[in-house]
Amino acid sequence: MPACAGMTKLICPRSLLTALLLAFLPVAFPARADAPARVVAVHDGDTVTVLSNQRPLRIRLTDIDAPELGQPFGKRSKTALADLCFGRAAALEIRGRDRYGRTLARLSCDGVDANAEQVRRGYAWVFTRYAQANSPLYALQLDAQAAGRGLWTDRAPTAPWEWRRRRRTAARSVRLSDSSR
Repeated sequence: MPACAGMTKLICPRSLLTALLLAFLPVAFPARADAPARVVAVHDGDTVTVLSNQRPLRIRLTDIDAPELGQPFGKRSKTALADLCFGRAAALEIRGRDRYGRTLARLSCDGVDANAEQVRRGYAWVFTRYAQANSPLYALQLDAQAAGRGLWTDRAPTAPWEWRRRRRTAARSVRLSDSSR
């Protein structure tokens, strides 16, 4: 006997679940990876917004971490990504979502792998916390370091994850000293 036999369609739990899933499906998956897309905003060296199916989608480039805007080379990293992608056709290889709700993806702009290009040009690090050990991005980073490209012109560049950690620690210290007065 079917699970909803004898129940009206409106109150059948299975029908209700199906209706809810269908209602929220566009929110959970706002764009298909193969849908035509265009980069309409560049937020920093590893985050853009693309317009796909008339919907904006905030993209965090996977496996790389670019300097923060307040960090040395942060603005140059953003400019490099804008030069590469802004206003251009974009192809996405979606990998998931991060804790901030951004879509994680490999991004190609007019056929150029933006994730790899940011590392190759020296405007992003390989994000060792997330990149696979055999990622070709490591070789691109070593090449950029050896050639002294981008942030590698600095004698001792600070990785963004380290820079963020130091800022959080400093902010905590200020809060603790303020609360002890």
